[in-house]
Amino acid sequence: MEKKPAKDVEQSLGLVKFISWSSLAFILLINLFLSIFLSNYGRQEVLSKQKEFARLLAENLNHQIYQRFTLPTVLGFGRVELQQPAQYEQLDKVITSTIHSFHVMDLRIYDFDKRISYATEKDLIGQTGYTGEAVVEALDNGKSDFQVLSRTGALGGILDFTPQPGSVILRTIYPLRTERPMSAGAPAGVIMGVLEITQDITEDYQKIVNFQRIIILSAIASSLALYVAITMLMRRAGRINAQRIQEREVLERELQQQEKLAGMGRVVAGIAHEIRNPLGIIRSSAELLLKKAEKTGDPTSRILAAIFDESKRLSKTVGDFLDYARPKTPRQEDVDLAQVLDQVLAFLESKCEEHGVAVIRDYARGVVIRGDKDLLYRAVYNIVGNALDAMVLVPSPGGPPPDGHRLEIHLAAEGQEALLTIADTGPGFDPGHKDKAPDPFFTTKDTGTGLGLAIVKNILESHNATLTLNNAEGGGARVEMRFPKA
Repeated sequence: MEKKPAKDVEQSLGLVKFISWSSLAFILLINLFLSIFLSNYGRQEVLSKQKEFARLLAENLNHQIYQRFTLPTVLGFGRVELQQPAQYEQLDKVITSTIHSFHVMDLRIYDFDKRISYATEKDLIGQTGYTGEAVVEALDNGKSDFQVLSRTGALGGILDFTPQPGSVILRTIYPLRTERPMSAGAPAGVIMGVLEITQDITEDYQKIVNFQRIIILSAIASSLALYVAITMLMRRAGRINAQRIQEREVLERELQQQEKLAGMGRVVAGIAHEIRNPLGIIRSSAELLLKKAEKTGDPTSRILAAIFDESKRLSKTVGDFLDYARPKTPRQEDVDLAQVLDQVLAFLESKCEEHGVAVIRDYARGVVIRGDKDLLYRAVYNIVGNALDAMVLVPSPGGPPPDGHRLEIHLAAEGQEALLTIADTGPGFDPGHKDKAPDPFFTTKDTGTGLGLAIVKNILESHNATLTLNNAEGGGARVEMRFPKA
């Protein structure tokens, strides 16, 4: 089976992450650009409307001054002389009545000597030196000019949530003519001076700023939502990728085990017939000769006992190989797990008493599952036997508990499952070996085959059950077998 290295999978995921984050950065830049473009476009549109209103105000003011002041003054006095109080008051009345609802902060009229001939601030009348390039351009060429002045600037205006009145002003420079054409294409009048109108547009400008804030905040909110979505997708992709890598590794281990099993099955099938029958003859012959030698006190009984024990051990090893290489298909019948536990403990009861191991039985009758009673007996026997060997043959760290070793067996029904727990007070599982313990041929015993837990795992899997190896909180091993109930 050709497998894709984990490094290549991680590189592929890294490329996907790079593309995703690059796309997010590109979208963020596009959103930012669009928000700035739209907000600036809206600001320019609103300001152009403000300038248009200012032009209309200047045209109306020019018309009102000409119709209500200039003509009557020339007809009545022969010439315009604002030094005369009557003429000044008349002009002031006309201007005040025209601009009273347009948020005009200051209004000035410049003559050809660049002197202020009229101002809403009386102290400026007659002063010079206040004309700028726009006023000179209006006097010389009759050009209008509109200037938006902000105390805080564009960025400061966005950050200033409580602007003071007069923070943003619109200054209009408009040539004052003897006659203002009221229709398109009419000739312009003679320039008499220049109007300079300063309006407070802070309130209207603040509406533009609020519009900009809404656009920018909407862009940021959508970008954040996209960021959260991509982050969640990346995390989910990472979890799925890690899970798939783990599943791939589990599958590879299972395939390797299956390959080992197939190879071992072929080897065992070839040697079982050649070994098992002669081994059976050696075992039975050694047992018969041992009994005769023990009766007669023959000194060769020790050698015969060694031959008999080794033949039993070798026979068990061959049996383990056969059981693992060619597992039986379990029968499907109702099995009371309590009866299986009784049979196992009855067989091992003498060994427990011999080594002073107290057996604590905590299981109820009637916990029935579907399966093969003989195979289940084999699985439970192996687990209990391993627990006894761990307590008797392997010393526990710090020695046994003060009240001696204990073997605790619990069986309970949990919903649609049956949970069998076997705990001991031995040394427990080595954390570095716990995951490898069910693997075939892995053993920490000097004379073990490493097939005991592997056979138990195969039996449980054939019964749709699970095997969990842990260490108890108080010390010792804790093995859990979870079965589906009948």
